[in-house]
Amino acid sequence: MMTDFLLAALHHLLFYAIVAMLVAESVLLRGTLDRATMHRLAGIDLGYGLSAMSLIVVGVARVVYGIKGYDFYLHNPWFHAKIGAFLLTGLLSILPTVRFLRWRKALATNPGFLPDPADVAKMRGIVRFELLLLAAIFVLAAAMARHGGL
Repeated sequence: MMTDFLLAALHHLLFYAIVAMLVAESVLLRGTLDRATMHRLAGIDLGYGLSAMSLIVVGVARVVYGIKGYDFYLHNPWFHAKIGAFLLTGLLSILPTVRFLRWRKALATNPGFLPDPADVAKMRGIVRFELLLLAAIFVLAAAMARHGGL
């Protein structure tokens, strides 16, 4: 019982951390990207990736050790939709991660480097779409917990 509670609490905290980091990335991508901002973006994105990986580990632990048991999850279509949305979010996050690392590398070779504004706008759009997917994941989680409201 306590294990289930701790896993659920950690799962929720990690998800909120992911949302916070994506919001921070979105805000930073609104303005002009200077050297400090590009380093901040890369650091936040690293935290985002580590939190997402931790969320997967805790999520698997919930399926295996949680009170509901793996049958609840494996036979729940809302769970599968939630996992699909999470995977799509993860796949989408690859492009900003690679771009942030490229920008940081470009900064190392050219201290006056500034990314192309169109490129920044594209990354901002991807991050905002990831946030929309996370909102969908919240809804899918509620549907999953309540078997779609039935």
